Amino acid sequence: MKLLLIDVGNSNIVTGINEAGHWLYNWRMHTVSDKTADEYEVILRSLFDKNRLDPKSIDKVVLSSVVPSLLHPMQEMVYKLTGRELYIINPDLYPNLPVNVINPYEIGGDIVADAVAAYEKYPGNRIIIDFGTAMTFTTIDAGGNILGVSITPGMKTAISSLVTHTAQLPDVPLKAPPSILGKNTVHAVQSGVVYGYVGMIEYMIRNIRNELSGPVTVIATGGLAYVMDGLTDVFDSVDPVLTMEGLRLIGERYV
Repeated sequence: MKLLLIDVGNSNIVTGINEAGHWLYNWRMHTVSDKTADEYEVILRSLFDKNRLDPKSIDKVVLSSVVPSLLHPMQEMVYKLTGRELYIINPDLYPNLPVNVINPYEIGGDIVADAVAAYEKYPGNRIIIDFGTAMTFTTIDAGGNILGVSITPGMKTAISSLVTHTAQLPDVPLKAPPSILGKNTVHAVQSGVVYGYVGMIEYMIRNIRNELSGPVTVIATGGLAYVMDGLTDVFDSVDPVLTMEGLRLIGERYV
């Protein structure tokens, strides 16, 4: 079965094509909330053409989205491109999944996809930290129950907020500075954001662990997880495609 999987985030839309568990293609484009179905179709059709892939060879399309205004354009785009109806990760689907979803009308489809993949791939209790426009901490127990979610602004969002709301702070690259003691403005912002988030992550994981019993697996995912590389040892796994793996599993087994 050839799957087209789409994760619509606030900053980026990640698309992937998977066949028999193998990732054939992965593409990333900027999210533009007022773009039309025709505009997104042009982009995706060009990627299909570039890779000599027939859109009509797609057997199933699964989407998660945190941008409600793009749901209808994505449905229209997918049908025009592939001739397939779109399966959307939403409360209608949750009873079929192996995880128990709390507050189904509030939780994001990307968080549910993360939970499904983590439940299938990792043992025991799981804490998933998804590094995106928003940073989320999702906790799942060994039985597959989503126990709760914590949300904070993502690192790029924090930097953007500083740049937007201060007169003299510039936009800076998102990476660790040479020292926690910032010697210039760029390093000062990097120190506060990057090392500050390291401290927050370690605090959150420590206190979530205190509310759980039994072994805990901590998984980092999302486009900005790389920033933490070498700065903390709290992650048992860094799994950049966890959300897409969740969409794949849902597409193969549950829709």
